[in-house]
Amino acid sequence: MSHENWMDHALAFARKAAELDEVPVGAVFVYENRIVASAHNERESVRDPTAHAEILALKRASQALGRWRLSGGTLYVTLEPCPMCAGALVNARIDRLVFGASDPKAGAVGSLYNLVQDKRLNHQIEVIGGVSSEECAKLLTEFFRAKRARAKLSK
Repeated sequence: MSHENWMDHALAFARKAAELDEVPVGAVFVYENRIVASAHNERESVRDPTAHAEILALKRASQALGRWRLSGGTLYVTLEPCPMCAGALVNARIDRLVFGASDPKAGAVGSLYNLVQDKRLNHQIEVIGGVSSEECAKLLTEFFRAKRARAKLSK
């Protein structure tokens, strides 16, 4: 499958997040050409600041594979990871990260920092950014536009 096909799966999870009034970010972890874990943001649902799609996908992939070192795998995520998630990706030793939309306010994979390719760290990750970026960005833009409109109506 192509990067766009895998990203379509991540986008499906991002849409599920939006339905739950979570910031629409979805992630899938692919190992040996199959999805072994998937997730969407759950911060609001579980009231946990660490319940980002990437963190949840890594946890589920570790459980599915029975190990914490996730070498050999690729994480597809609809939004450029934040510093917390980028650090977790390095610590999980994944091989590749493929993301959709860039995040100029919090992105740590090229926008503000590039944690996953910092040579000072013990592991670097191959990065492919901008896959299905327009669709990923549109989902986020529409979500926040609707959220602002609802907030205006409630005033």
